[in-house]
Formats: sequence, C-alpha cells, structure tokens
Amino acid sequence: MKSQLNVRYMTMTAMLSAVAVVLMFLDFSIPLMPTFIKFDLSELPALIGAFAMGPVSGIVVCFIKNLIHLTITTTGGVGELSNFILGAAFILPAGIMYRRKKSRSRALTGSLIGAFLMAGISVISNNFFVYPIYYNLMPKETIINAYRTAAQILPVEITWDTMLPYLIAFNMPFTLLKGLVNVLITFLIYKHISPLIKGAGSRKN
Repeated sequence: MKSQLNVRYMTMTAMLSAVAVVLMFLDFSIPLMPTFIKFDLSELPALIGAFAMGPVSGIVVCFIKNLIHLTITTTGGVGELSNFILGAAFILPAGIMYRRKKSRSRALTGSLIGAFLMAGISVISNNFFVYPIYYNLMPKETIINAYRTAAQILPVEITWDTMLPYLIAFNMPFTLLKGLVNVLITFLIYKHISPLIKGAGSRKN
C-alpha cells in the first residue's frame, strides 16, 4: 500500500511539473508593465500539488519547472532561481497551513499569506539580486526607461534614480496579482481534480 502511494505521489508530482513547464512557456506581457516582465500561471500546478500531496510536492514542482526552463534561459539561470524562490515563498505557507488542518478557510488563509509574501520578497529579490545581474546584460537606463514609459500612463510619479520605487510601484502589485489569480483558479478547480490526483478512493478535502 505504501509503495502504491509513493508511486502515485511521484507520478502526480511529475505530471503537475509537466503542466507547470507548459504554463511557464505560455507566458505573456501585461499592459502597463515593462515588456520584459511576463505573466504566467506556472505556480498553479505547484499550489494544487501542495494541497493534494503536501508542501514538499509543491516545492518539487517549482524546482522541476525551473530546472527544465534553464534549457532556454536568457538570464544565466538568475531568472529561474528568482522564480523558484518566489514560488517557494508562495507555496510553503499554503501547503503547511493546509496540511496542519485541512479546511477551506485554512487553505485560503495560507494561500493569501503566500501571495503577499511572494509580492514582498519579489522587491527584495529583484532589487538586490536579479536586477544587478541584468545590468550586465543591458544598460540600467534601458530598464528604467521601460518603467518610465509605463509610469506615464499611470498616476505614479517616480523620480528617484534607483530601481526600488519602480519595483514597489510595478513589480510588487504585479506579483501579488499573479499570486491572487493562481489562488482564485485553484479554488475554482481543486475540488474537481483532487480525487484524480489523490486517487479515486481517497477522502475529499
């Protein structure tokens, strides 16, 4: 019985990872955001895995999708590492809280905490780690001008010659929105697909 559960765990984690990889490749630009910032739903399978099989499964999905995405990276792996860190920050609170007490309210609370945590960490990660490396790939002024073009459309006045206000005004709400969309879709579909992931005879949660 335990062997069967382990096989199902590995199989479902692999399948969710494959879906996450596909979703990561299906990224797209968002109006008002710099064109090099893309939106995708690749955290969705990880969140579903964290609920169905525990937080470790969700983290593994995040790891595998970024490992595969390394094959086409244009950031030397920095973007993938950042994506993994943010994904883990999003998935862990949701998976841990739901595992301790499997209720809809706990799942929602953990997911929202994860979404806000991911948004906050995105500012720190980008400001001190990701963007300083990007400056070696393109001039800093090119990146800043991309934000300024978007800022002309929004009632956001940014005057500091530093990336921090841009990250707070654009990246943080963008990342939060991304997390909230993943949460919404998960709550819409999880009840219907969880028996398939856990097994037909499993108890629904």
